[in-house]
Amino acid sequence: MDITTAKALVTGGSSGIGLETARQLAQRGARVAICGRDAAKLRRAADDIGAFAIEADVAREDHIVRMVGDVIEAFDGFNVLINNAGFGHFAPLLETSLADMQRVYATNVFGAMVVARESAKHFVAAGKGGNIVNIASTAGQRGFANGTAYASSKFALSGMTECWRAELRRHNVRVMQINPSEVQTEFFRGRAFSERKLRAEEIAYAIVSMLAMDDRGFTTEMSVWATNPD
Repeated sequence: MDITTAKALVTGGSSGIGLETARQLAQRGARVAICGRDAAKLRRAADDIGAFAIEADVAREDHIVRMVGDVIEAFDGFNVLINNAGFGHFAPLLETSLADMQRVYATNVFGAMVVARESAKHFVAAGKGGNIVNIASTAGQRGFANGTAYASSKFALSGMTECWRAELRRHNVRVMQINPSEVQTEFFRGRAFSERKLRAEEIAYAIVSMLAMDDRGFTTEMSVWATNPD
């Protein structure tokens, strides 16, 4: 697509990969809306990059329905969803509660599904195609110790991505997935990271590049790893 024609909704857009993706889209001429739960942080981010801010919690269906409606009204429709909002909980199985799993899934799985559903309804009804980019993780390709909640949520997102792609291709809706390895963002606050690990900038660049391909084709899935993070 021509990025200058993009009207994008970026969930979890007030920090990290979401914010950097919104920034790079806006820099290339796209109109961008970002959502987040922290109103002050969201407003600062939106002012910084020139985005439309929507305070919303993607773990709540009513917030999502309102958010998508607000984007459609503000931009007279939209054609890109960056399904980025998510968080992690890392603990051994023996110390993982059902409540822990439910909190992670409420955002990473159920929230992602509802945002995609409401966006796809608009894309299909408008009849102009659209783009959904799901931000998964290399953790959704291979599990690891202490990753029960987070890794399984990303495996679930990957499975949903394949289902949505099968359903939506006939409507000219491209459903794509990107799998970052460890990225230096607030998501991993408190964990020691080498400065040679990935930054949000690399993931945002990959996302924008996927979108920029001519609409007749699309990259179904891309994994991004640090070249030498040691």
